[in-house]
Amino acid sequence: METLHITRNEIDEQGRYIGEFLVGSWAGNIEIEAGLGYVRFAGRVSAAGCIIAKAGSGIKAGYIEAGLGIKAGGGIEAEWSIEAGFGIEAGLGIKAGGGIEAGLGIKAGGGIEAEWGIEAGGGIEAGLGIKAGYIEAGLGIKAGGGIEAGFRIFAGICTWRIPTDAERAITCARLIAGEVAYGTLVETAAKGSE
Repeated sequence: METLHITRNEIDEQGRYIGEFLVGSWAGNIEIEAGLGYVRFAGRVSAAGCIIAKAGSGIKAGYIEAGLGIKAGGGIEAEWSIEAGFGIEAGLGIKAGGGIEAGLGIKAGGGIEAEWGIEAGGGIEAGLGIKAGYIEAGLGIKAGGGIEAGFRIFAGICTWRIPTDAERAITCARLIAGEVAYGTLVETAAKGSE
């Protein structure tokens, strides 16, 4: 699978991609050079394989999609949605105006936020908080800060076997909002602390 390498030469002073290749439906992998800050794509950035932004580089676009995984040393932000066939991982935060969906896990060094929902076939883990309309994970959900869901939270969704206690765990400092529909809530903040 061919890899498109995006370097400093393919971005302008505002961090916008100005390269000659159409990244709205790239047939291979997309790799962004380290140390570029957020690289901004007009509209959609989509790769049949992986989208990787090395250390110190992040991704901003209207819509971000990868047939395999999405990984950024910095943050990942989409005006609409972020989707990956496998995992999504960011050194900083992950944010979408729509939804975030991964076939496997979602992991962020910072917070994870989606206007609509967050869905992962595996676990969801954030160094800070998690906020979405609804949250669903095949394995556990873990946040360094609070979890806020406008609707319901599901952890440990598994159709082929009984999930373990660890896979049903929803661990956070504090559940800010939302109803745990399936899973076990484990709040780590002391009672009365904010």
